[in-house]
Amino acid sequence: MSPTPSKVPTIFSPARAHQRRRRMLTGKRDGQASFVLDEAVDDIIERLAFVRHEPACSLILGDTSMQLGRKFAEHGGQVMLADIVGYFDHFAFDLEQPYPQSGFDFIAVLGLLDGVNDLPGALIHMRNALTPGGMMIASFVGGGSLPQLRSAMLAADGDRPAARMHPLVDPRAAPGLLQRAGWKDPVVDTHRLTARYSSLDRLVKDLREQGLTNALSDTASPLSKAALTRARSAFLDQADADGKVSETFEIITLTGRRSLAGS
Repeated sequence: MSPTPSKVPTIFSPARAHQRRRRMLTGKRDGQASFVLDEAVDDIIERLAFVRHEPACSLILGDTSMQLGRKFAEHGGQVMLADIVGYFDHFAFDLEQPYPQSGFDFIAVLGLLDGVNDLPGALIHMRNALTPGGMMIASFVGGGSLPQLRSAMLAADGDRPAARMHPLVDPRAAPGLLQRAGWKDPVVDTHRLTARYSSLDRLVKDLREQGLTNALSDTASPLSKAALTRARSAFLDQADADGKVSETFEIITLTGRRSLAGS
């Protein structure tokens, strides 16, 4: 069901995706921005409580806070933690390849699916790693995110806009992706977070700390000093009366189950 590698366009660079995750992990410290991940973790916990799903064997991908793992372990469940950079629990893999281990009754993926080239294939591999009837929840930033930053980047480049920002999944396309990957009871939800910034530089800092910078395979030339000045000015031109800019983070959450037949 997964497209052959030769037919999958290379939009994202695995090396750059690893780099942005590694920078987030190695730079982790008190006060570092983490509100997107924190929101995703809280949301997953609420969803599992609502459907009364208590995982016995879970795989958690991308939760650098390890909050989910601790939560599940408190209830006696077996938990494996992993990320696309290195590994935790001696478990590492490529999201776009079959998982080296399966038999999980729950898989959570936080903030990783926005940077894979073969998203339908990644969803298929995830489904195949579940037991029949197993459940997955995946959360990542979506296409409605960062409109103010996008506007500032367009102003910086003028008549010759460059590809400077990470392309994001349109939530309207997500149901089709789940159906294509063979998920049972697929559900797509979106909600938005708003953060307020007094400068473009602070927004960029938050994005770096949360592993949300772009991982494009083809990178644009760095902004010149003049272009950066235009970007900063254009960003602040969107400020409210108090001088702060309201920026949007759209969170897409995918949920689904593997069929009881195991297909």
